Amino acid sequence: MPELYDIVNHYKPDVIWSDGEWETTDKYWKSTDFLAWLYNDSPVKDTVVTNDRWGSNTMCKHGGYYTCHDRYNPGVLQQHKWENCMTIDRTSWGYNRRSASADYLSTHELITELASTVSCGGNLLINVGPTADGRIMPIFEERLRDLGKWLHVNGEAIYETIPWTFQNDTLTPGIWYTSTESAVYATVLSWPDSDVLTLAAPVSTAQTVVRLLGHDVQLTWKEREAGGMTVAFPLLTPAKLPCKDAWVLKLTGLAKSSAQAPPAKELKVDEGIRSNNNDNRMIL
Repeated sequence: MPELYDIVNHYKPDVIWSDGEWETTDKYWKSTDFLAWLYNDSPVKDTVVTNDRWGSNTMCKHGGYYTCHDRYNPGVLQQHKWENCMTIDRTSWGYNRRSASADYLSTHELITELASTVSCGGNLLINVGPTADGRIMPIFEERLRDLGKWLHVNGEAIYETIPWTFQNDTLTPGIWYTSTESAVYATVLSWPDSDVLTLAAPVSTAQTVVRLLGHDVQLTWKEREAGGMTVAFPLLTPAKLPCKDAWVLKLTGLAKSSAQAPPAKELKVDEGIRSNNNDNRMIL
């Protein structure tokens, strides 16, 4: 704990990600003493955010955001802010020279983790293991660059969004929703068969407009008698696709019944640990 006081005073961090707490309870670590100082007297008391790893008895119970366990991804909307801390190497948090290519998440799998996490109100923390001399191996670099290219096209469906009424579609699998005050975004993990996508969750109006991010032309859509809508995807050659691995529809002008979901509940300050961010921040 003395090192934590020193780090906060000298570097004034925005986030403190505690770990290694599982050996014993918060009383042994004197976590509550540190947190009381952090939120009342420290130089970052009005801005800092902490996780839930402050003792063997605190995980998924007390924290500005919950991590619950490594690779935590519940797949449903949570009542408290949470984070999916995961690795590109399925087997290791560090560099493992014995890892085979199958041990690494593909770009599609990484985007799936991102879309499902943010849709349910979570942050995503992505771990890569550097070598002993500090190098990032090419396979990690490739995955991160691929994700960056995808976000360059589709970032508005991720950054500064909140969960929507539905997290995934009630009819078509592989669809994850996010929203802002003016739009709903549907991340589509597989290009639809026959270039027509069926969505059961959105309620359309005469003012509804559907666009594919990275493609300037409005898409044609039809209302379904059973509810929802069908969307005709554009006929594009591979070279003209705006991105790879997953695509995002931006829907505006939906019915008011297609409302936003409430933000994740915050812990009260007097419960010891506070969350002061309701946006979906992705930590790389």
